[in-house]
Amino acid sequence: MSELPDRDAINALFAGNYSDPFALLGMHQTQQGLEVRALLPEALEVWVIETSTGRKLAQLACEDARGFFSGVIPRRKNRFRYQLAVNWHGQQNLIDDAYRFGPLLQEMDLWLLAEGTHLRPYETLGAHGDVIDGVTGTRFCVWAPNARRVSVVGDFNFWDGRRHPMRLRKEMGIWELFVPGAVNGQLYKFEIIDANGELRIKADPFAFEAQMRPQTASMICGLPDAIEMKEERKAANAFDAPISIYEVHLGSWRRHTDNNFWLSYKELAEQLVPYVKEMGFTHIELLPINEHPFDGSWGYQPLGMYAPTRRFGTRDEFRAFIDSAHAAGLNVLLDWVPGHFPSDDFGLAKFDGTELYEHSDPREGFHQDWNTLIYNFGRREVSNYLSGNALYWVERFGIDGLRVDAVASMIYRDYSRAEGEWVPNQYGGRENLEAIEFLRYTNRTLGNVASGSVTMAEESTDYPGVTRPTEGGGLGFWFKWNLGWMHDTLDYMKLDPIHRRYHHNLMSFGMMYNYTENFVLPLSHDEVVHGKRSILDRMPGDAWQKFANLRAYYGWMWGFPGKKLLFMGNEFAQGREWNHDVSLDWHLLEGGDNWHHGVQRLVRDLNHTYQHYTPLHQLDFDPQGFEWLVVDDAEHSVFAFVRRDREGNEVIVVSNFTPVPRPNYRFGVNQPGKWREVLNTDQHEYHGSDVRNHGVHTDQQPSHGRPQSLSLNLPPLATLWLVREGE
Repeated sequence: MSELPDRDAINALFAGNYSDPFALLGMHQTQQGLEVRALLPEALEVWVIETSTGRKLAQLACEDARGFFSGVIPRRKNRFRYQLAVNWHGQQNLIDDAYRFGPLLQEMDLWLLAEGTHLRPYETLGAHGDVIDGVTGTRFCVWAPNARRVSVVGDFNFWDGRRHPMRLRKEMGIWELFVPGAVNGQLYKFEIIDANGELRIKADPFAFEAQMRPQTASMICGLPDAIEMKEERKAANAFDAPISIYEVHLGSWRRHTDNNFWLSYKELAEQLVPYVKEMGFTHIELLPINEHPFDGSWGYQPLGMYAPTRRFGTRDEFRAFIDSAHAAGLNVLLDWVPGHFPSDDFGLAKFDGTELYEHSDPREGFHQDWNTLIYNFGRREVSNYLSGNALYWVERFGIDGLRVDAVASMIYRDYSRAEGEWVPNQYGGRENLEAIEFLRYTNRTLGNVASGSVTMAEESTDYPGVTRPTEGGGLGFWFKWNLGWMHDTLDYMKLDPIHRRYHHNLMSFGMMYNYTENFVLPLSHDEVVHGKRSILDRMPGDAWQKFANLRAYYGWMWGFPGKKLLFMGNEFAQGREWNHDVSLDWHLLEGGDNWHHGVQRLVRDLNHTYQHYTPLHQLDFDPQGFEWLVVDDAEHSVFAFVRRDREGNEVIVVSNFTPVPRPNYRFGVNQPGKWREVLNTDQHEYHGSDVRNHGVHTDQQPSHGRPQSLSLNLPPLATLWLVREGE
C-alpha cells in the first residue's frame, strides 16, 4: 500500500476546495518510495507507463471510489517521465499527467507583472499552446490572488472543475497549469472558489478568441504573429499628412438584404475596403470590435479586451480584413475602451470574489451614466492589463492607431457626479491621478515600442496638454477630437441663414484655440443618434437648401485646419438617424442620379483634392498654415481664409452661408496672379446651381489691408477652394 495523503485533503480535493493540488497529485518521494497519485473520476483502471520505453511499471490502486488512485513504483528512486494508461468505461486512453510538470511562470515575468511594467503581459497570462518536455498542450495562467481555488475547465476535461485545479504562485497571486492535450479550438473557462467560498465561472480576461453572445466561453488559439509597421503606414499617421477618417460600425454599414444579417470580415474586406479607398479616405476607424455581450452598446461595453468579436468571423479573418485594408493603402484605427466595463457575471466583475479589477467604492468604481464598472487604474496589475492590450492590437493585428473613448470620464473623479457622489484624490482635487498616469504610460509605451502608431483622445473638456508630451506634463496623445469645433459649427449650421449673422463667431472661434492641441474635426456616430437627427436633417430650409447647406459645411470642414473624421452614411447624406440594427440606407443611391449622389461625389472629391494640395494638410498645427482673409463679414455670413504649406503655396477657402448669391464679392489676398477653382460645392456635379468662377485674376485694388484683391461670384450656400496658377 502507498502512503496516503490526509483523508481531509482528499475530501477537499474532490469537493473542489483544495488550493495546492501539486502537494497531493503527481509524483512524490515518500518513505515507501517513488509514489504517483492521480485524480481520475470514473476511471476503472490506471497504470503508470514509462514514456521512454512504453513499459507498464505499476498499476495504481483505487484508494477512493470517487476516483483517487495512487501507487508506489517498484525499484525506482529518481523521478522520470511517465504517462498514465487509463481505462474509462472499457476504453483505454494514454494521457500525460498535468501534475508532473513544474512551475511555468519565469521569475522575471512574475517580477514585471507584480511591478505592472510587463510590456506584453498577454505573452504570459491567458492560454498559450506549448510543448513542455516533449508533451503538447496548453499553458493556462490567470490572476486571482484572493481565490481559494482555481481550476481550468473546458472541452478537454468535461467542464469538471475537480480534474484540473491549478497551482498558486503566491508571490503574485497567479494560478497556473499546463494541460497536456488541450489544443487550439477548444473552449475553456476558469472555475473559481472565490474569497467568500462562492463558486464563480469566469471567462479568461486574456482570451485571444471568445464565443459570441449569448455564449461566453473563451477559446484556445495561438497568439497571432507580430506585424511590422511599414514606413508608408507610419507616414500616413504623421502630423503633416492628409488624414481623412471613415468611421464605421461593422454590424450596420451594410447587411444582407434577404435576412438583415451582418457581412462577414471577408465580405467587408471585399466591399468596405474598396469603397473607402474609392471615396478617398485615408483611414478606416472601427467602432470597438472587442467581444461584448450587448449589441446595443455598439461595442463600447467590452469584456473580451483581447478577442475580436465573433459576430463577423474568426480572429484570423479579422486579421485578414486589416491586411486587405493595408494592401489598399488604408490605415486602420480602432476605438479602444479602457474607461469602463460591464458587470456581467462571466466577466471581470468581482473576479475572485473581491473588487479586483474595479474599485470597491461605487463613488469610484461605478459609472452612473452607463451602469458599468470603472477600472482601478491605481492597481498595477489592472493598468498593466490595459496598457498591454493597447500594444497587443498594434503589434499583433497591425492596428495603426487607437481612438481612446471617453477620456474625460477617466481623468475626472467627479465626471457626471453631483457633490458628495465622488471621492477627491489624495490632494483634495478632482483629477484621477492614477488614470492620468495610466494614459501617460500607455502613450509613452506605444511611442517607444510601436513607433509610428498613434492615439486619439475623445476628451470633451479643456484639460490642458492632451496632445502634449508627457515629459512636459501632457497626456501624450497624438491627436484630440475637437468636440468644441463640432458643437459650435453644428449649432451655427442648424440656424436659419437669416439668423446666422448674429452667431458669426461660432464658425471662427475654433481658431482662437486651434494650436493648443493637435485636433481632429469629428462628425462621429454620437452626432447621429439619440434624437439628435442626422447631419442632413439638422440643416435648415427646404430639400435644396438642406443639401446645399450640408455641402457648404463639408467644404468648410475639409478646408479648416485639423484632420477629418466622418461617420458612415454622412458621406451620402443619410436622412434618418443611424440604427445599429439595420443597414445604412443604400437605397437612397438607387433609381438614378439624385442629391445623395451629389453629396457622395462631393465627399469623394473633397478627400482626393485635400490629399493632392499640401497647403490643406501640411501645417494643420502650425500658425503659419492658416490666415484669415475675411472673418468679420457677419452681415453677409461670408468667411474667407488661406491655407499654406512650408513652401508658401496657398489654397484659398471661401464660404457663403446664406442662400443669396454674392456677385463680385471682393476681398484682399496675399499673392497676385491667376487663381483657379479646384472645388465648388455648388457645382452641377453635386446638384448645385452651378455658379462658377472660371480663371480669375487679382486686381491691383487694395482690400482688407492687402494691396491686391480678388472679385468672385459666390454661389448661394456654398464653399469654394481656389489655387494660384501663376503670376
